[in-house]
Amino acid sequence: MEPIYQKPMDIEARSMAIIEEHLTGVTLPEPERSILKRVIHTTADFDYTENLCFSENAVSSALEALQRGAHIVTDTNMALSGIRDMSILEEAPHDRSPVQTYVVEHNPEMLAQAMNAELRRGGQVYYLHNRVESIEHTAANIKDMLPDAVVGIAHGKMSEDELSEVWRKLLEGEIDILVCTTIIETGVDVPNVNTLIIEDADRMGLAQLHQIRGRVGRSSRRASAYLTFRPGRELTEIATSRLDAIREFTEFGSGFKIAMRDLELRGAGNVLGAQQHGHMEAVGYEMYLQMLEQAISEERGDLTKKPKKECLVDLPIDAHIPPTYIESVPQRLGIYRRIADITSRADADDVTDELIDRFGEPPAPVLGLIRTSLLRAYSAQHNIYEIGRKGDRLLLYIDDLDMQKISAIAAGFPGRVTVSAAGKPHIAVRIMPQDKMLDLLEKVLMLMNTANKQKDS
Repeated sequence: MEPIYQKPMDIEARSMAIIEEHLTGVTLPEPERSILKRVIHTTADFDYTENLCFSENAVSSALEALQRGAHIVTDTNMALSGIRDMSILEEAPHDRSPVQTYVVEHNPEMLAQAMNAELRRGGQVYYLHNRVESIEHTAANIKDMLPDAVVGIAHGKMSEDELSEVWRKLLEGEIDILVCTTIIETGVDVPNVNTLIIEDADRMGLAQLHQIRGRVGRSSRRASAYLTFRPGRELTEIATSRLDAIREFTEFGSGFKIAMRDLELRGAGNVLGAQQHGHMEAVGYEMYLQMLEQAISEERGDLTKKPKKECLVDLPIDAHIPPTYIESVPQRLGIYRRIADITSRADADDVTDELIDRFGEPPAPVLGLIRTSLLRAYSAQHNIYEIGRKGDRLLLYIDDLDMQKISAIAAGFPGRVTVSAAGKPHIAVRIMPQDKMLDLLEKVLMLMNTANKQKDS
């Protein structure tokens, strides 16, 4: 008798056609409909007979799965935004210790010593080799290095009965070293396995590495994880950042930190786009968060929390972070954010010290950026919402024209100050050839600050 199906693609095409028939009457936008069909195809209870029948609840189960996924995304966004509370589990189970994590070049002799040390203390080992076509050859090499060890193999192309037998032997201690693929990533809990070796760890995602590392350290014994990469391989910037992160975050409760770092490295996808956040891009992410925070505060009745005042500085000054100073784009963006959050001289000093410690002495453009951010914060405190230059005039656009402050500025710069109450009220200070822009702005703000103190006294 001829086989019913010759190619996997034939099966997929036929199953998709049958799924489409099952979805008659289900109204969904096309993107969601495509996802739903894929979920049914990959997770439903198939009966591969001539008619390719599905279980009766295949469609409803897939819809429920999509709904659960949507709730998870929504709840996560709401928790991060402050609309809902978010709990982070940071307390370790009793008698557990963090997994010692090493990022090293692949060295067979060193790894053999690590495996031998684990076996000598009565433990077992996971050796992750994520290529089915060469997994048996890898297992044979390990057997040659450790002839007394019992080496097993597990991968996704094995039958259910074969895998069940492997897990039984592993749980009962009949296998010392299990050479496996990422099949161990979920649903595996063997407390006696406390050494993990991963080949080509630089090819894996950060969240995946964290998940796989969680397969060891599930008892009171100290566990070790060796994340290896091929000798001589030049790692990409993203791969280096992933491995640095997994080595850095080893303590319990690090899952959330790793997720945030993974988000930083890979980007947020369309989470900031119209599909999930309407027209947020029309106002910008920073403004969106401020509006959201204000709305949440009002809803909670927290009237004491006032919106943060901002000031736009639009001046022809050299204020930026050169790529030659900080090469990594994510790190550079993080420092831009740190500088933007400066509100006091102490904050500015902290950021400067951090830059010196991490990247060396800041160049002039970076110091100019820090100084601009500090003056911007001081300006907002005086209700100045925009600073610009027009010709030979420094323009300070302000919500209220305080005559005491204006008098103080005029006394400090005789014959150089004009005030306009029409249109956008502003104070204009004439710029002299010898003036440096930030020095001039700083002096104006000092005079306004002096006027404030005199008013208070």
